[in-house]
Amino acid sequence: MFEQARLTYDFNALEPHIDELTMQTHYGKHHAAYTNNLNGALEKLPALKGKSIEEILTNLSSIGDATLQTTVRNNGGGFYNHNLFFGTLGPKGGVEPAGTLGAQIKKDFGSFEDLRKTLTTHATSVFGSGWAWLSTDQDGKLVVSSTPNQDNPLMTHGGKLTPIFGIDVWEHAYYLKYKNVRPDYVNALFNVVDWEKVAELYQKAL
Repeated sequence: MFEQARLTYDFNALEPHIDELTMQTHYGKHHAAYTNNLNGALEKLPALKGKSIEEILTNLSSIGDATLQTTVRNNGGGFYNHNLFFGTLGPKGGVEPAGTLGAQIKKDFGSFEDLRKTLTTHATSVFGSGWAWLSTDQDGKLVVSSTPNQDNPLMTHGGKLTPIFGIDVWEHAYYLKYKNVRPDYVNALFNVVDWEKVAELYQKAL
């Protein structure tokens, strides 16, 4: 049975950039529902017992039942994506990444500011609900992409890309505070990104 990643900060810790009510609703309602629905679907798929969420999402085509495959795609994606999202935020965020990740960002994008602009463009350009991603390939090269709904690069690239940071642009992530002004939310989010945590995920993926 999969469990939500526990928050390492309080619901109000990301104020004023991400408000407490949004955090309570986003984590306590939406993320919890994805987790519960994923576990419910997996009870009907004993062949997947013991597999990691990464293995499951990378090999969705192995689920022969089309309805269950869609359920696992949507809710498994929601579970995985939100674990990553909440796990890379924090009240001490906003500090430009350094070390190996910082050097790779400069190599692949020119500067951190250029990476931020690229991520922002992808996030604000998603039509409807979805995500913008920073991922790494198996050689350490960084890639920015976007996906609809609760899809992620594990699904779209067959496990060849590992997400290390994602920007949730579903309206439930920002509408209570930012209404329909998605760019304001995306800009504010960068103030609470904990790049040390992103760097840990980058190193782990290599």
